[in-house]
Amino acid sequence: MSLACHDLRTPLATVAGFAHTLDRTEELGEPAARYVEMIGAAAGQIGDLLDDLGLVARIEAGRYEPNLVEIDSLELAQAAAGRVGEMASASGTGGTVKVDGEAVERSLAGLATCALRHGGLQSIELTAQGGVVGIGPIVPAAAPIVLAEELKDLGAAAARQVVEALEGSLTLEDDRLLVRLPT
Repeated sequence: MSLACHDLRTPLATVAGFAHTLDRTEELGEPAARYVEMIGAAAGQIGDLLDDLGLVARIEAGRYEPNLVEIDSLELAQAAAGRVGEMASASGTGGTVKVDGEAVERSLAGLATCALRHGGLQSIELTAQGGVVGIGPIVPAAAPIVLAEELKDLGAAAARQVVEALEGSLTLEDDRLLVRLPT
């Protein structure tokens, strides 16, 4: 799986590179400019999926060596909300956690995106309190998908693997997903 993820990066880089080059061309009119923008965004999404697949493959093979750093959970929540976009926001007091910052940021974003996508929501809130980041609301129909009990979302499944590999946990409390991170 890791080899496949690696080998897919070369053609993906070509697609993303040419989309970026065309995007800077002022000669493109509509709808071509919009299509090029969509191609660039899709290439970015594929890159994120390859990152998730590669990380899960390393975890499952016992080759994951997390780059543990002390970081504020509110910073992670804010960065994850930024990855999700304007439909996500972050608040709270935060607290120091010791995690693989990049992997956890992607994981929180993946969980929030999953909750939005499968919950039919217009917005999602990430709330950091100490070593716990709450994500909500989680609608009942989306809960098993967000918890990766029903494997219908790669981002959520990868997030669960990452959090648990770091000795954290995911639990549902009322309509909020609680992501407990190691401190």
